[in-house]
Amino acid sequence: MANRFPHCSAEVQDLLALAEDGNRLIPLIASECASAEARRRLTPLDANRLFPDARSPLGALAGLWMYFSCFAESHAIAQDLKTQEGSYWHGILHRQEPDNWNAKYWFRQVGRHAVHPELHAAASKILQSNASSLRLPGSWDAAWFADLCDEAAADKAHLHRQVALEMQRAEWQLLFHWCSATR
Repeated sequence: MANRFPHCSAEVQDLLALAEDGNRLIPLIASECASAEARRRLTPLDANRLFPDARSPLGALAGLWMYFSCFAESHAIAQDLKTQEGSYWHGILHRQEPDNWNAKYWFRQVGRHAVHPELHAAASKILQSNASSLRLPGSWDAAWFADLCDEAAADKAHLHRQVALEMQRAEWQLLFHWCSATR
């Protein structure tokens, strides 16, 4: 599989390799950290050292913690990161809590984000590849997606559960790439 994050350091690549190289389907509801090894390695790391020259080093680190479902660590960063990316990670984390009202609050703080057009296109492809009858809004709508995730998380047999998981993965990949890419 092609490396989705070639701009990231070997250290970040090694961390992602602990769980499918950035292709993990992150659960819709956060439970416990998915990798004790990732937690051990990430704990002492500094965002600016790990992501030098990135658009949002702290945003990338929050995303990395979230990738491994380490809710508390990711939340501690996201809630103090007073940027669009901090609000976006914060919204995703509350969506996974699940606290849909709080998630939507944070998504309203984000407004339109640069990853939304590409995320909408990715979501459309995911719907096509899953032969889903689900209809996307005309542009990416984080509140719509929060509702979908909320419904799919509540019912393991939900018709659109796989679609929600794949869209969440695409969302994570795009936002992590945005944060970790060079300014």
